[in-house]
Amino acid sequence: MPQSRPRPATGRPTVPSVGRLGLVDSTARANLDQLGWVTEAHVALLWSLSRAADADAALHAMIRLSESLGPDYAELDAALLTDTGLRGRLFGLLGASLAFGDHLAASPQSWRLLAGRVSLPGRDELRAAFTAAARENAGPTAQLTLRKIYRDHLMVLAALDLAPTVEDEPVLEFPTVGAHLADLADAALDAALTIAVTKVCGADTPAPRLAVIAMGKCGARELNYVSDVDIIFVAENADSVTTRVAGELMRFASDTFFETDAALRPEGKAGQLVRTLESHVAYYQRWAKTWEFQALLKARPAVGDAELGAAYIEALMPMVWKARDREDFVPDVQAMRRRVEELVPADVRDRELKLGTGGLRDVEFAVQLLQLVHGRTDESLQVASTVDALAALGAGGYVGRDDAANLTASYEFLRLLEHRLQLQRLKRTHLLPPPDDDEAMRWLARAAHVRPDGTHDALGVLRSELRRNSVRVSRLHAKLFYQPLLESVGAALDFRTGMSTEAAERQLAALGYRAPGSALTHLGALANASGRRGQVQTVLLPTLLDWLSDTPDPDAGLLNYRKVSEALDEQRWYLATLRDESAVAKRLMRVLGTSAYVPDLLIRAPEVLQAYGDGPMGPKLLDTDPDSVAKSLVAAAARHKDPERAIAAARSLRRRELARIASADLLGMLTVRQVCHALTSIWVAVLQSALDAVIRANTDGDPPAKVAVIGMGRLGGRELGYGSDADVMFVCEPNEGVEDMVAVRWTTTVAEQVRALLGTPSADPPLEVDANLRPEGRNGPLVRTLASYEAYYKQWAEAWEVQALLRAHRVAGDMDLGERFLLMVDAFRFPPEGISAKTVQEIRRIKARVDAERLPRGADPNTHTKLGRGGLADIEWTVQLLQLRYAHEYPGLHNTSTLECLDIIEEVGLVGGEDVDKLRTAWLTATASRNALVLVKGKPTDQLPGPGRFLNAVAVAAGWPDDDGGAFLDNYLRVTRRAKVVVREVFGA
Repeated sequence: MPQSRPRPATGRPTVPSVGRLGLVDSTARANLDQLGWVTEAHVALLWSLSRAADADAALHAMIRLSESLGPDYAELDAALLTDTGLRGRLFGLLGASLAFGDHLAASPQSWRLLAGRVSLPGRDELRAAFTAAARENAGPTAQLTLRKIYRDHLMVLAALDLAPTVEDEPVLEFPTVGAHLADLADAALDAALTIAVTKVCGADTPAPRLAVIAMGKCGARELNYVSDVDIIFVAENADSVTTRVAGELMRFASDTFFETDAALRPEGKAGQLVRTLESHVAYYQRWAKTWEFQALLKARPAVGDAELGAAYIEALMPMVWKARDREDFVPDVQAMRRRVEELVPADVRDRELKLGTGGLRDVEFAVQLLQLVHGRTDESLQVASTVDALAALGAGGYVGRDDAANLTASYEFLRLLEHRLQLQRLKRTHLLPPPDDDEAMRWLARAAHVRPDGTHDALGVLRSELRRNSVRVSRLHAKLFYQPLLESVGAALDFRTGMSTEAAERQLAALGYRAPGSALTHLGALANASGRRGQVQTVLLPTLLDWLSDTPDPDAGLLNYRKVSEALDEQRWYLATLRDESAVAKRLMRVLGTSAYVPDLLIRAPEVLQAYGDGPMGPKLLDTDPDSVAKSLVAAAARHKDPERAIAAARSLRRRELARIASADLLGMLTVRQVCHALTSIWVAVLQSALDAVIRANTDGDPPAKVAVIGMGRLGGRELGYGSDADVMFVCEPNEGVEDMVAVRWTTTVAEQVRALLGTPSADPPLEVDANLRPEGRNGPLVRTLASYEAYYKQWAEAWEVQALLRAHRVAGDMDLGERFLLMVDAFRFPPEGISAKTVQEIRRIKARVDAERLPRGADPNTHTKLGRGGLADIEWTVQLLQLRYAHEYPGLHNTSTLECLDIIEEVGLVGGEDVDKLRTAWLTATASRNALVLVKGKPTDQLPGPGRFLNAVAVAAGWPDDDGGAFLDNYLRVTRRAKVVVREVFGA
């Protein structure tokens, strides 16, 4: 774009070509001819036209305006030749706003408002003009007259806002624009009130005492060009006349000026439109939610009875500043944050100026939260405007001064773009043009007076500024809450004085920390770490703490983070990874703020943290195949002759794999089936490693017997959880020339050493080997030969022992021997003709006894994941009874997995598909919940807790979409209740 008019050699100006003027429309030359702008006298005018955001649009609007003016166009043309201010304002307006082009075409004489020295009228002047017009035009013409007055005033403001810089005419600052728009809205509301009172009350009925309270951006005097105006009505008497006046005011204002919205009133749209002051006070004292107090931050008496409006503010504002003491303040704030994020469709999130990441709402929400937290003790924060509040927060030390200035600049830049987008068609929008629409983005850049910077054109500069400001807002959004906290504990790093300890604890409490004093101690320890570590932590912590605040237990998360950081103090890659890979840091915070199980594993297997990032094929946590890990574990243990060293090597790989599985599980990367398979795989590998190591240690030459380990229960079903023991049986077969007793004695020694070796106390999750499902239980021999097992099952096996065999599967040791064991027990667990009615009755009797006796004292039968109503035991017993009864007919039921058997049961039609789905859903829900209990608590437990932070964490760990423990528990109860109905029908049939 030219910076000055080109001159020919003669010194006389020449008429520039349409191309040089930025005109691309094919009608441009004809339009210039029609306007008579083809003489040397019009050169300066044409260069002013070229500076419009869309010169073609401005030229088309001028054609329409000239046609509307008719003979009077000559006066406008003459004024444009001499009045540079008029040129800048008119062309700036028409090039950026199609809507005001339409307005001038309909009201052509309004151009005069842009001529000469133009200034904005004051608040009182505006109100007087609107009120006088309302009184003089109370009849049928009122709407048209007042709409034109409103649009004229809006046009003048927009023209001054859009005009290029003119000498002696300063650029309008954002606060000036927002405040004038609010003043204009007040004047319009005052006129609407005058019209409403005249229409409803007439000359005979006294006007009611009614105050209109402005809310939202209008209340804060930072209104948009196009915005709903939020209002609340308070009256001396909330009678029918007053309500009719309020309703008429809203109707007239909405039809004439802008949409008015009273949805912020008590009870929202379902509540009374008008309330007395006493009714308002009673509602806010008893029923109001946190968001309603947050909304009141911007309440301002706008029009109507000034005394009543002032009384409203005086009565309610003290409640606003006490809102942070409400019991539900923290969960309400967290819910509001989530709700804002969920409002934006994913496909337009990057284009949303208001609700997108790094958008306007991020700034406003953060500022309002800090006001609510600290405003009770610091009256300087009791202001309505976002910009004023940021300044006050910076001055009070609650936000760094530089941060406040940077955030203010970004906020005003984003609001400027919002204003330009709305002015184009006077439509309410917060959506940027699509990123590939260069023309629309170029128009926006010019309308916002974005200039080339020597390296990029205006379009490139705009895109760069958008990215920079979005990133800055996102970064400062976290820093806003936490940097002053770090400064309050960071004297060792030579920070300036931050907020007081009391203010810091107050802010941490509002962000979800239940022990803010301890949290400050942890922050101090991290930020004041020696050398570069403390400096890096200070950079990282604002963002990390922001992510932690969204976890179920920020206090535990911060403590865990401190433990991990101190344990990895010498690992140079640790902080560098968190700094350079945000995905790693964010995932780590989610894990640390949810689980007591994983942090200790990460401390002892820190290399897993490096897998928290993303690789070419997705999350690195999923790069590992559980079966490959199992083979590696067995191979690593086999390198050591000493059993203890072999098991130490196995434990190391197990620890790493547990950390990987649990992390991926908590981050929602694995299904319940995948978790169970991976946990089973690692348990089997540990068993194999221990067995191999002990056999090597107890054998001089060839071992006297073959040994097989038979997995039972969930191990045999390949459905282990985090807290599961390994239920096993040991079977041996003498090698040639060895007596049975010698083989059994030797194998018993091996089995006992395996159990002892694995059961040795360790910092890792325990490795308990349980052999109580063997024949005769605890009283029976630990090891039997294959023939001994067969003899026992033929003569002595009880119903429960046969049932237990349904999940028997070879897992370790001699695979051939294990396979022959399974073939042998098939005759007992899958009898050719099924089981007798007597056996069915016996199994039902045992189940009833289990239900009555095995549930722990004090346990809630509705929420015990294993033995409770519709829990794991109910479903597994039901499946096993169907296997015993029908496996001889359906070979697919020769399967140790509960889930896979359910698939077969549905396939062959033993139970209806809908009922099978209820059983399957309940099993998956109960298993996920049981696993989550271990992940959250750090040790096995089967009982879901009552409402509270622990339940919220279990919900997150179990894959519930948010930390609403109540909703999670309701779902669990519903799912298991439905499953129990099916269990009663099938198991009891």
